[in-house]
Amino acid sequence: MQIPKEAERAISLLEQKGHEAFVVGGCVRDSLLGRAPNDWDVTTSALPDEVAECFSDFRLVETGRRHGTLTVLVDGMPLEITTYRNDGVYLDHRHPVEVTFSKTLDEDLARRDFTVNAMAYHPRRGIVDLFGGREDLAARRIRCVGDPVTRFREDGLRILRALRFAAVLGFSLESETAKAVHAERSLLSFIAPERIREEFCKLICGVNAPAILREFSDVIGEFLPELAACVGFAQNSKYHCYDVFEHTLVALSHARRDLPVRLAVLLHDVGKPLCYTEDEEGGHFKGHGPVGTELTERILRRLRFDRKTAETVTKLVERHDHITPAEEKEVKRLMQKLSDEEILALVEVQRCDRLAHAKGYDEPPTSLAELPLLVKRIREKDACLSLKTLAVSGDDLLSLGYPEGREIGRTLSALLDAVLDERLPNDRDALLAEARLIIRGDAD
Repeated sequence: MQIPKEAERAISLLEQKGHEAFVVGGCVRDSLLGRAPNDWDVTTSALPDEVAECFSDFRLVETGRRHGTLTVLVDGMPLEITTYRNDGVYLDHRHPVEVTFSKTLDEDLARRDFTVNAMAYHPRRGIVDLFGGREDLAARRIRCVGDPVTRFREDGLRILRALRFAAVLGFSLESETAKAVHAERSLLSFIAPERIREEFCKLICGVNAPAILREFSDVIGEFLPELAACVGFAQNSKYHCYDVFEHTLVALSHARRDLPVRLAVLLHDVGKPLCYTEDEEGGHFKGHGPVGTELTERILRRLRFDRKTAETVTKLVERHDHITPAEEKEVKRLMQKLSDEEILALVEVQRCDRLAHAKGYDEPPTSLAELPLLVKRIREKDACLSLKTLAVSGDDLLSLGYPEGREIGRTLSALLDAVLDERLPNDRDALLAEARLIIRGDAD
């Protein structure tokens, strides 16, 4: 296993002071999987004050000194260095009431969540694997260290972390761990919405997300009851061969791993259970778009999503059922409402939605493929799409004798509509001529 020279230097400096040190956790797991680790963590027998003394010439950040963690900037690389520890009693199903520092690596590894995260590595001593982490990596499974019920009752977020690791790595859950996830799912009610959001976002962008969501829909329903209502909800329509939830998962399987797209695909039909009606032709979901939009806003607010993501996802859910014709004037109208990036995301959501329909109705319309090209062409032409780029302004209308007030705004909007509909060119003389007709009441 290769580790960065900065991590080796940190280990060496700790050892020179008489302490043990290993890289540990996710960086070991990812290295063994052939994945580039996002960060490198070090575990050590040195107490926090001893770590601080050892790295007194380096920049230190007291990330979580009370729990034994200091972040050290070694040659520009941030390394989290944590003292071996035992966790005390967990009273809130999230944080230990106290931690005690240990002198043995064995005790530190034994407190960790999953076997694949409970391995350490030393450049000379090699891999320390006390709980079968390498075996579980080879079997592509997530298994708790020790008793899974105990692990989850200590920290309820581990339930979602188990699903997240399985989704991202393409793993499954070991049977006892899976049973405990189902049985202890109510522990998620103790977890802050921000932490649930963080894990869930990683989960749904994982390669194995649809399979994990399918197997553990009851767990997801603990914090997304709106989505749980879709599970098993029959559509009874010639356009659909799946229930609402299964349709959603099939659509998700086609989606690129982009967070707003994946969120929108996951929530695009969340309003359907509240809008179902049935007649002799089958099931209908009239109005599910607006209802789903309202539910999406509520969900994203509850999970404390940032404003930009929430606005984008809500727009995508709102428009997911409206295919824009591949006509310039229609696309220009769409470009008034959505950014170019949002339009590309909408095309992806609509493509995935259609691919999850019944056979014969699952071919995405050709306009979806043409839409990005039209957007690009309109941008290249520097077309007028807003009042800012209209060839006339309020001052021009005042010079024609328009009174100050709302009439100017209404007229400018009417002129912009005429340009967007290609009834008028964005030409100053043509627009002023139309404005004269409007003020005289002679315009169509």
